[in-house]
Amino acid sequence: MTATQPPPGVSPEFLQQVTRELTDKGKLIEAGWIGLRLAAIPADAGALQLDEARTAFFAGAHHLFASVMSILDPGDEPTEADMNRLELIDAELREFITEFEKRIVTKGSA
Repeated sequence: MTATQPPPGVSPEFLQQVTRELTDKGKLIEAGWIGLRLAAIPADAGALQLDEARTAFFAGAHHLFASVMSILDPGDEPTEADMNRLELIDAELREFITEFEKRIVTKGSA
């Protein structure tokens, strides 16, 4: 399983449907949290662990969104500098996902 694939027993179609429904209700970050929980948090995690993980996930989402909104150049159209900044963010997150996937594969191996 990779970060772009659902956990065993969960179809990609189901996750896509849940994500779409939650996004339409203004809950895109919640959809992401649910995906992370299914992919990376043990099913028997306690309430405190779940609360702290959800708080960290939302804090990260808030940081990214607030940061992007504050670094964009003024105006209605993205500038070359805006696009470069977003590409750098994309590269940083792709690097994280690569490392994250390695940890998942390692944990799932016997």
